[in-house]
Amino acid sequence: MTIEYATIAGGCFWCTEAVFKQITGVVSVESGYIGGHTSNPTYRQVCDGNTGHAEAIRLGFDPEKVSYGDLLDISFATHDPTQLNRQGNDIGTQYRSAIFPADEAQAEEAKAAIVRAQEDQTSPIVTTIEGPAEWYPAEEYHQNYWEGEGQQNRYCLAVIPAKLQKLHKRYADRTK
Repeated sequence: MTIEYATIAGGCFWCTEAVFKQITGVVSVESGYIGGHTSNPTYRQVCDGNTGHAEAIRLGFDPEKVSYGDLLDISFATHDPTQLNRQGNDIGTQYRSAIFPADEAQAEEAKAAIVRAQEDQTSPIVTTIEGPAEWYPAEEYHQNYWEGEGQQNRYCLAVIPAKLQKLHKRYADRTK
């Protein structure tokens, strides 16, 4: 099996991680930071909004089971790509909607996914396609957050079930 990687930012990484752990063909989901100017940033530094990083997820996926384009379509369907530097009550560039392609083919697919997603929106999509950037895994307690303490976290309980409902309604055939 060949594993490819996709790096996507769409708000809080706890929320996006919970969505993509449900997708058939996704073999790993890692929360982390990308797109900033500080080496080895911490969660606190990223949350302060001064590092330039986005909270993001890095997905390992089997392209024979799920395509990169499908992953982007799912991302667009489960977060609001029309909100600039925010998702709901999470405000700041660290919560931006962004795609970090691994190569030129992924960059072209990202452009096509934005065009597809715009067809479902009345407001302009503000998702950015950002160039090569260093990936920094988030601290261990952020990994698999929803499956652990996230289900006792009021913020997560207010946000994640609605995202999962959107996912299952639109992409039931793609979930585990």
